[in-house]
Amino acid sequence: MDSEHIRALIEAGLVGASAQVGGDDGVHFQARVVYADFAGKLPLARHRMVYATLGDALGGEIHALSLQTLTPSEAASA
Repeated sequence: MDSEHIRALIEAGLVGASAQVGGDDGVHFQARVVYADFAGKLPLARHRMVYATLGDALGGEIHALSLQTLTPSEAASA
């Protein structure tokens, strides 16, 4: 699994989202996901939305994923 594949899965599953994914060892990754539909949702709900895009890869090929989930307005002010 590589960062680009994870980015593509997230963006395909959350249509309209923008994801930046990094990770050097092939199993531990970090992602910054900006998505308008995160508005009004708690961080845990946002993370679950992202996890759902990754399916069985999470906990398998992806050992760990650190997430930063933001709405576009949150990202603009960060």
